[in-house]
Amino acid sequence: MTPGPHPDGETTLLVIAKEPVAGRVKTRLTPPYTPADAASLAEAALADTLHAVLRMPARRRVLALDGGTGPWLPSGIEVVAQCDGGLDERLAAAFAGCQGPTLLIGMDTPQITPGLLAPALGPDGWRDCDAWFGPAADGGFWALGLAQPDPRLLRGVPMSTATTGAAQRRRLTDAGLRVRDLPVLRDIDTADDAGHVAATAPGGRFALTLARLSPATAR
Repeated sequence: MTPGPHPDGETTLLVIAKEPVAGRVKTRLTPPYTPADAASLAEAALADTLHAVLRMPARRRVLALDGGTGPWLPSGIEVVAQCDGGLDERLAAAFAGCQGPTLLIGMDTPQITPGLLAPALGPDGWRDCDAWFGPAADGGFWALGLAQPDPRLLRGVPMSTATTGAAQRRRLTDAGLRVRDLPVLRDIDTADDAGHVAATAPGGRFALTLARLSPATAR
């Protein structure tokens, strides 16, 4: 049974991320950026994401993390370790650790705002709705919300392909869920993506870090 409304919101906000370590994150940014520069951009994107989450109404704010924490982690975020396995297994396990309505986002869309997610997080967010889906411009997805966080809805979905989003959304509808869509967002994979995302959120940590590490000055 879904729990009743929480005074700060009824939904758990779940962020899945890797520790921003050089050589392990944003490797497609290299070149033009060095592995250290790419890690700095990943750290800024993650920090922007977590600070945005703190401004959103939520029952819990959880970071499912691959790696260790650092100074980029603000207070007010609960940290849990990711499990081993492919991305579908790690996403499924992260949902399995939550109860009631849960909305998952990644660390590659630092342009998110409370307003962008307000339809899912408002008082009517789960009325006549079983799932929220945020498609990414590259064919993946940047957000996935489940009124009942069933891990079976993610296990076996092929990840990191141009059809991942379509496959995941089809998994939801094939299960008979009523799905609402969030706007299409561009996530950060390449240098072109980074420039586009920074332009949509010019005052954020990510945009400021990108400006400091522009390709013209990247080592």
